[in-house]
Amino acid sequence: MVLDTNAALALWYFEDPALSPLAAALASGRLVPVATPPMIAEWHCVLAREGFDPQRAAAARTAYAALRRELPLPELEAPARCRDPDDQKFLVCALAYAPLLLTRDKALLRLARHRRIAPRLAILRPEQAMPLRGPVAATEIS
Repeated sequence: MVLDTNAALALWYFEDPALSPLAAALASGRLVPVATPPMIAEWHCVLAREGFDPQRAAAARTAYAALRRELPLPELEAPARCRDPDDQKFLVCALAYAPLLLTRDKALLRLARHRRIAPRLAILRPEQAMPLRGPVAATEIS
């Protein structure tokens, strides 16, 4: 599964109680987030911004690093373009490595209905991710 930066922030920086079931599934290893170097760089950049508590940011960085699997940037042409070019990296990662992208971004969520995306990828709000069953939840990355 792929988490965009806002979903990751909701989980590990803000510790959104609505995401407790998802956090538990991640902590238990039932779900494993995958990320590419550009996604991880954005995560670190956002947490370094003014206004983020340095101690909470450090704890969030540590929590995400302990759970994610870092994979190389895929060479893949996505069948659709994101409105925000900064979001394209999440779409490409999910299309290459995972059948699930969790986001609260409205433009990314709209892509869930795209005729060339929908058959290949579930794009959901993080609150919708649990309980997942079957191949979306049990993705193996080799």
